[in-house]
Amino acid sequence: MAAQKQLPRFVEFGKKIIGIGRNFSEHAVELGNAVPTEPVVFLKPSTAYITWPNPIKMPDGASEIHHEVELGLVIGTDGRNIPESAALSHIGGYVLALDMTDRILQMKLKSTGLPWALAKGFDTSCPVSDFIVKDKIPDPQEVDLWLKVNGKMRQEGNTKNMIFSIAFLVSWLSRHFTLERGDVILTGTPSGVGPVKVGDVIECGLGTVAKMSFPVVEGN
Repeated sequence: MAAQKQLPRFVEFGKKIIGIGRNFSEHAVELGNAVPTEPVVFLKPSTAYITWPNPIKMPDGASEIHHEVELGLVIGTDGRNIPESAALSHIGGYVLALDMTDRILQMKLKSTGLPWALAKGFDTSCPVSDFIVKDKIPDPQEVDLWLKVNGKMRQEGNTKNMIFSIAFLVSWLSRHFTLERGDVILTGTPSGVGPVKVGDVIECGLGTVAKMSFPVVEGN
């Protein structure tokens, strides 16, 4: 029980951020990608985390980065080879998250067959809300996601439209990585992703449960 009480501090002790790409079919299509038949996985380092009031910093050499609003799963109980029927019991809570992406660099890396780490894992590339206790989201597979840039709506979606369900993702990932308390799984973003530049303000929300806002500033 004491370990569970520490979960709101997951950004301080969580060891990994596991991202799922292309988990909404319309988002895959808008980027010219095929709809996947199994999860597309990437990792971010824990140094990617930021919380309010810290700003999103433009990475070196980039003139714009793309926003991707997501539901994050905070692992509450360690597990390996977790059956899908038990997957939700390993989730300790949730978080509203942004997967900030240097899209131009990502496309360059993809075109040469190289991994996406530099485009996905730069400092401040994973802004997150406060920890959301599990009871606040009785059905994580039925929650709205939205995002605005400078007051204009860019992204609207619902987790019911995921290609791979939350329970499936936890189970499938646990066959490849031991999931540890404090780890976060980013479950994918709906369509409408797009660029932001220095001076823009991103506002996003998870239904009526969580909301956050981050400015984009010059990196240093």
